Amino acid sequence: MKAFNILFGLIFFLFGILQYNDPDPYLWIPIYAFASIICIFNSREKFNLTSHLLLIGFCIIYAIILLIAKDGVISWANDHDKESLVQSMKASKPWIEQTREFGGLIIILLVSIVNVVVLHKKTGTK
Repeated sequence: MKAFNILFGLIFFLFGILQYNDPDPYLWIPIYAFASIICIFNSREKFNLTSHLLLIGFCIIYAIILLIAKDGVISWANDHDKESLVQSMKASKPWIEQTREFGGLIIILLVSIVNVVVLHKKTGTK
């Protein structure tokens, strides 16, 4: 788990840096920074269940919002025929940005859940 958390700590740090030119960096830099910090703490055997549960709860709520938003993931899939997500972001295509953000939340959510399942059982924290 140490290598897993170091890897994702670095990945989330890099994702955070790449948000500087995002339409809403004030939101995404702290999200990725928090995920990165949690992973780095985990790699140093400083697991904290509360921080994981806060991050998981936030990711679930925000992912649901992005999923059902007017220009969200469902709109991208149904109304825009799952248009390529690797093209450049344009203000006229907000469903692309919303779907990319949804993907980022899902990655954070999965990493956090893996950590809770494995590390919570290993450390026996309450």
